[in-house]
Amino acid sequence: MTIGFIGLGNMARAVIGGMLDKGIVKPEDICGSAKTEATRKKMEDSCKIRTASCNREVAEQAEILVLAVKPQFFEEVIEEIKGISWEGKTIISLAPGKTIAWLQEKFGQRLPVVRCMPNTPALVGEGCTGVCASPEVGSKARDTVLEILGSFGKAVEVSEKMMDVVGAVSGSSPAFVFLFIEALADGAVAEGMPRAQAYEFAAQAVLGSAKLVLETGSHPGELKDMVCSPGGTTIQGIKMLEKNNFRGTVMDAVITCVEKSRKM
Repeated sequence: MTIGFIGLGNMARAVIGGMLDKGIVKPEDICGSAKTEATRKKMEDSCKIRTASCNREVAEQAEILVLAVKPQFFEEVIEEIKGISWEGKTIISLAPGKTIAWLQEKFGQRLPVVRCMPNTPALVGEGCTGVCASPEVGSKARDTVLEILGSFGKAVEVSEKMMDVVGAVSGSSPAFVFLFIEALADGAVAEGMPRAQAYEFAAQAVLGSAKLVLETGSHPGELKDMVCSPGGTTIQGIKMLEKNNFRGTVMDAVITCVEKSRKM
């Protein structure tokens, strides 16, 4: 099986890294294209995959083709490759806002398309990817795609109408979390802690808290209550966050991302 990538940015590198780490394919079974020679050379050196400057060449070779360019370049790329024979091929799209119907319309035929939304924690094997497939995707291809997408974290099937929500609550949210970690560290630095140490404490606290949610299955509110002793320090911090509409602001950020995705 040959897996092709058009675009070799962060998400493509995460997918490729996951597949190689799990032994799903060998480096020689992966080919990829990118605009710049520097990007292609970097992937050749780091992952030992085959690369090409021509998108059409990669599309012709691949049985599973991953479209990993930015959304604004999708029409241009599809125009380059849509004339090839698509028999036996499956397309994976990593673009937010591009529906299965839109993709099939641009290709001019009802091709097997899997739409997915990974996130940047995939770069360290802790991604969470929302997945939905068109009816043309066979069971064998679907299982292969889920194996690929699960190689760098979790792959969760959702209805397509939820994909814009996945993009916000999973795809965009790492940026919110990074901002939160930075703010936690800034507070510690303001109280005299060295910055590197402050980042370590803040990031580890977020990592551990996330694991508690996932591994215990407890409601986040219940876990929050476990930390908040009566008359203690934590409940005073919670009071300040609530006074400044912390939860409402985060909810608004997610909703704003969903609305933007639906307009793309």
